[in-house]
Amino acid sequence: MIPDPDKVADFIRETAALDVLPRFRTLASHEIIEKSPGDVVTVADHDAEERLTRMLNGLTPGVLVVGEEAVHGDASLLEKLDSDEPMWILDPVDGTANFAAGRPIFAVMVAYVTEGKVRGGWIYAPVADEMVVAMDGEGTLLNGARLGIQCPGAIEGLKGRINYGVFDEHRRPALRKRIADTFEVDKSARCAGHEFVTLAKGEYDFRIYKRLWAWDHAPGTLIHTEAGGYSARIDGTPYKPNERTEGLMCAPNRESWDEIRDFMMRD
Repeated sequence: MIPDPDKVADFIRETAALDVLPRFRTLASHEIIEKSPGDVVTVADHDAEERLTRMLNGLTPGVLVVGEEAVHGDASLLEKLDSDEPMWILDPVDGTANFAAGRPIFAVMVAYVTEGKVRGGWIYAPVADEMVVAMDGEGTLLNGARLGIQCPGAIEGLKGRINYGVFDEHRRPALRKRIADTFEVDKSARCAGHEFVTLAKGEYDFRIYKRLWAWDHAPGTLIHTEAGGYSARIDGTPYKPNERTEGLMCAPNRESWDEIRDFMMRD
């Protein structure tokens, strides 16, 4: 049974209100820590993850919670993702670099997974107060209103974002030129949660990701799929939250996904 989605949404809103928004644009320098070059974490990340973990443990006693910061402290938690048992996957502040720099593009993300499949996804943008929720087979809602992706007629002119690291290095220069001549390509927002929501809203048409961390992609792939989109690994195999191999592509539907992939792979 999938836990009450409204209750989970309430937990997320409360966490954002208590641990995240009060720190937005008020962080002291010692509250921002560099985990590795270019990868920062803040006191808000840690406090939000601790609070959400407590709340979700209370809602579903005994169900594992795998959070990004917990994994940073104990990498062996990644192995738990291979289990068929129910689990929560969460990113307390997705887009931490934006958050720490005072940019409003960040989100709180939660996914509920059973038998290796994402059954529930939540992405909350605290500054905009936008809660996007998807349940497996039940569609995607933004603040209670249903989202539906419109299917394009042709792929030419579609708007997207691409991580070129997915492609062989020797192909990238020519591919960049062909893509620039065919698509409208924007820079990364540095927040997967924001990007998946813009896909579900139809503000962007496609996205190609390289590295697949479960907390970055599990909620968003379900939200995108339930809004009518199609997501799969770049080799055509289904997305699975426990797999950390590279390459994920999202498109408005299966037909456009195939066309975009064929375009990208063409010599």
